[in-house]
Amino acid sequence: MTCLKMVATISRIQKSNSEATMSQFSEKTLVIIKPDGVKRGLIGEIILRLERVGLQMTDAKMVEASGDLAKAHYPITDEWLEGVGNKSLGDYQKFGLDPKNYIGTDVAKEIGHMIHEFNIKYLMSGKVLAMVWEGLHAIEIVRKIVGNTLPILAQAGTIRGDLSNDSAIVANLEKRSIQNLVHASGSKEEAEREIELWFGN
Repeated sequence: MTCLKMVATISRIQKSNSEATMSQFSEKTLVIIKPDGVKRGLIGEIILRLERVGLQMTDAKMVEASGDLAKAHYPITDEWLEGVGNKSLGDYQKFGLDPKNYIGTDVAKEIGHMIHEFNIKYLMSGKVLAMVWEGLHAIEIVRKIVGNTLPILAQAGTIRGDLSNDSAIVANLEKRSIQNLVHASGSKEEAEREIELWFGN
């Protein structure tokens, strides 16, 4: 084999290995710019941040979520209701507030149901931009760029840390969902379910 042929063969092998690696670790994830992000004109800023890390948008559409779509997007379990409710009770305790005076109950599961309704109303409150993003470790990368669910706890440099300042206690006192600009799938299973929900097969 000549030196030139050897270099060409090695190059083909490297390209093949690189494509195999990309295929193995490439993922799709759902990202939704929520009504507050759309109303504030942050679509371009959010898309730019995702593009800068090398992710590729493969599908997108503006949607006015129906009640059925919003409910399907936020499935609930008893564990979720208890968990969210207990987090809220922790916030009330932290600020020395009696939840019964503000939302009429101190039962975690009941508070969880209220927050679930807040989330549904929030998603239906205006147009959203639903997008599918693809790339290496896309699910984890997008979650890192988006930042903590609670904007007040999100690090500077993240979408929520730089562009929002909402908190759970304020949202609860105003009887609404936390306005945190963006939704991003949390796992491969969640991404697959959500992409099918918003975009079909």
